[in-house]
Amino acid sequence: MAEAVLAAPPRVAEPFPLADVVLAGGVFTRARDQMLHLARVYPVDRLLAVFRANAGLDTRGAQPPGGWEDFGHPDEDAWGPDDYPGREAAPTANLLRGHYAGHFLSMLALAAGGADDDVVRDELRAKVDALVEGLREVQEALAASGRYSHPGFLAAYGEWQFSRLESLAPYGEIWAPYYTCHKIMAGLLDAHRHTGSVVALEVAAEMGRWVHGRLSVLPAEQRAAMWALYIAGEAGGMNEVLCDLAVLTGDDVFVETARLFDLDTMLDFAAAGRDELDGMHANQHAATLLGYLALGDLTGEARYTDAVVNLWDMLVPGRTYAHGGSGENELWGPAGAVAGDIGNRNAETCVTYNMLKIARALFERTGEARFADYYERAVTNQVLGSRRDVDSDDSPEVTYMFPVHPGALREWDNVGTCCGGTGLENHVKYQDSVYFRSVGSAGSAGSAGSPDGGVRTVWVNLYVASTAVWAEQDVRLTQETAYPLEGRSRIRVDATGDLDLRLRVPGWVTASPVSDVQVPGGTCTSDTGGGRFRVRVDGEVQSVRADGGYVSLRREWRPGTVVEIEMPLTLREVPTPDDTSVVSLELGPTVLLARSAATTWLPVQAATWRRLDGTLDAPLTPADDGTWWLGDLVLEPTWSGSDARYHMYLRRSDARIAFAGTDPAADSGVPNAARADGSTFLDVLWSDGGFADRAAFVEAVLRTTHEFVDLGLLSAAEGRAVLVAAARSDVGQEGGRKPEAGAAEAAAAEEAALLSRAPTAAHDGSAPRVEIVPGTAPGVSGWYLRPAELTVSARADVGEPAVEVRVGDGPWAPAGQAPLVLADGVHTVTARAVDDQGRERRVVREVSVDTRPPRTKVTTKRLGPRGVEINLTAADDVSGVDSIRWKGPDTFWATFAEPFSRALSDVPQVIEFAATDRAGNQEPVRTLVLPPADAD
Repeated sequence: MAEAVLAAPPRVAEPFPLADVVLAGGVFTRARDQMLHLARVYPVDRLLAVFRANAGLDTRGAQPPGGWEDFGHPDEDAWGPDDYPGREAAPTANLLRGHYAGHFLSMLALAAGGADDDVVRDELRAKVDALVEGLREVQEALAASGRYSHPGFLAAYGEWQFSRLESLAPYGEIWAPYYTCHKIMAGLLDAHRHTGSVVALEVAAEMGRWVHGRLSVLPAEQRAAMWALYIAGEAGGMNEVLCDLAVLTGDDVFVETARLFDLDTMLDFAAAGRDELDGMHANQHAATLLGYLALGDLTGEARYTDAVVNLWDMLVPGRTYAHGGSGENELWGPAGAVAGDIGNRNAETCVTYNMLKIARALFERTGEARFADYYERAVTNQVLGSRRDVDSDDSPEVTYMFPVHPGALREWDNVGTCCGGTGLENHVKYQDSVYFRSVGSAGSAGSAGSPDGGVRTVWVNLYVASTAVWAEQDVRLTQETAYPLEGRSRIRVDATGDLDLRLRVPGWVTASPVSDVQVPGGTCTSDTGGGRFRVRVDGEVQSVRADGGYVSLRREWRPGTVVEIEMPLTLREVPTPDDTSVVSLELGPTVLLARSAATTWLPVQAATWRRLDGTLDAPLTPADDGTWWLGDLVLEPTWSGSDARYHMYLRRSDARIAFAGTDPAADSGVPNAARADGSTFLDVLWSDGGFADRAAFVEAVLRTTHEFVDLGLLSAAEGRAVLVAAARSDVGQEGGRKPEAGAAEAAAAEEAALLSRAPTAAHDGSAPRVEIVPGTAPGVSGWYLRPAELTVSARADVGEPAVEVRVGDGPWAPAGQAPLVLADGVHTVTARAVDDQGRERRVVREVSVDTRPPRTKVTTKRLGPRGVEINLTAADDVSGVDSIRWKGPDTFWATFAEPFSRALSDVPQVIEFAATDRAGNQEPVRTLVLPPADAD
């Protein structure tokens, strides 16, 4: 391969270096400063302890970080590639150790590269150098031992895991050896890029040569089987770091090594546009996509790039939760399933870490706003919200999962886990995608342009208080904003001559059907209604084109020019793609979480708040603790970092057909009937999110009214009441009806025109009313802790209706006088009533019952003469396990996360434990007695 391929093709845009963008307060600096504290105080020797122990070096008395990042089993040996004694004879533990140090090295390097304080920068660089030097010492010690296949081997365990992977050993016997290898190499390359460490590049290159030596001798079929293995074959971004090595060293053998990680089955179906992601491990495969983009750059093979773009479209938005995450229990679900893929372990933070990197890389190559829109959603909501609002000297205090099910809790801490590692990096590089830049083709005649004659372009992708300096082009931007808490930003532009300043119009603005910037080529005006985007330059409103999600301000600039942007924050009820009744509440770019102890669906009624564009004119009342009240709901931003139990999704529950307006008649009083598929009148009406103008709204109300009257779900009289309510509403007349001359006559004419097309009296009467009434209220969790009793009743306009009820997909049965009694389970109860004219109405109620606590199973494993590993697992087939807590001597009650070890003492120890389910049932406290340690 010619060395020329090592030069990647030019980008549409490139990010500003970390050092050239400085954040100036705002919501992101809270998490950044808390993580910088950890970076500064955490001892490097603790990170190196597992490596030094593996190489037989002095650990200097340091303890490893813990969790997955521990010393392993006391009887474990640093076996070479060929002397592993076998699973039954080889006690092992902590088989991913070493990965956390790689992430920590990346965090230190990124933080040093972006530090704006010289003292802090020098301090962090010194820690980078100490960690890199420690890894070099370990690499040399392993090479000197002669036990390993190539002198570049560097790990915190023996080489045997790589050999067992080549024999297709499953996850459990091994973990993911190339995943760990990638994290170490990525940390080293970050140290080289951001602090200039030459040693780091040398150590990484030696590791790359070791990788090439192992994989290049394997048949393609064997490698394919390895990379398809669940978790054991997870290789992180090995292909990416190898491509980086190729560019940094000029050695094209690393490109060939990167290709040895190709999973051709996935590349083939993705490049062909076939969606076969269902059931695949999300993070295992998302992490490879950056490497495929790099291979597309370096080889010129379109298959790589096509596969990544197609995979992106399969994931966003169809498999993406409101906060930007994806995956249930670490697996991708069916295409288009969001509401249908809400389980109890959603949205692994590592996946979003990688998706942000992919979005950034695709934006660099395309300049398309959709990638920047995703970036804003995911970084503002999941990533910023993944850092707990506390300081810690030894824990990253980040989430593993950021779940989206009703009554979820964030899983804080995560020392040593995969998401604890990526979480270290997430919060020290918030400035990396705020601005992008390029120098394009020559400017127009007479313009100064850049010093080399090209057109200077700066993209403002995120509205974050910050300063960006493009020294080579003599451009400086200073952005002042409290976004996302306010819908405006002020940017001072210090530049001279021709510059194209491109301002991203956030997707939540363009989602509004009445927004002037929805259609590419539209015009931004001074109208601020409906979340419109307004731009002023030195106080003068601009008429500018919104093309491809950006407004372009290309002009002859002078230093001190001020650009003001207004994009009024709108509250929106955003439905999931597969169930319009399941919605998130979003304020501008921020997803709002409803605080509640319930673990069943919370209802939201928003009919009388909906504007023409589908946004909500709702009475959000701020509280002193950073939350808002919306009716009875307490809402907090995803990025709060709080410990509260929350609901990211709510269930639409509008009881009556009503519309926004001050006239009482805008509430028709007519029940919000549902079709057989469960879609209510208002679901159907607002299914497209909003309307272009009032005429379109009125026409849709008329159409939906005819449909529901024809179905017998509304009477003709009720249909007329709905039409009157629409005519009397203020929808499409934001700000209320105006008293201009002739306004009353116009309103009366509109109402008369609507009623002239109303369903006729031939449709007299409607289907019977039917109700399901519970005998008692559920507990605070929303679950019934004893069998639930339901009574079904109905009434018809004429005669006695026939009433039936069924549970789930079971058979219909007559609804008798006695209550329906439901035992444990989540039950969908449907009641239907049919009158003597055959008109039918149904109601559906979900009832959750869990009367029994979970049961914990205990297993123990001796760790030599003075230690034991304890594994607590619990099962609850109804509501699911919420937590397992345990305590022992000198130990507070702790929430169970992983197997834990205890040192045995000279006397027996008592461990107490109990599990709690999501319904609120708690297992009686049980005990485990640990024996004394073996005598010496």
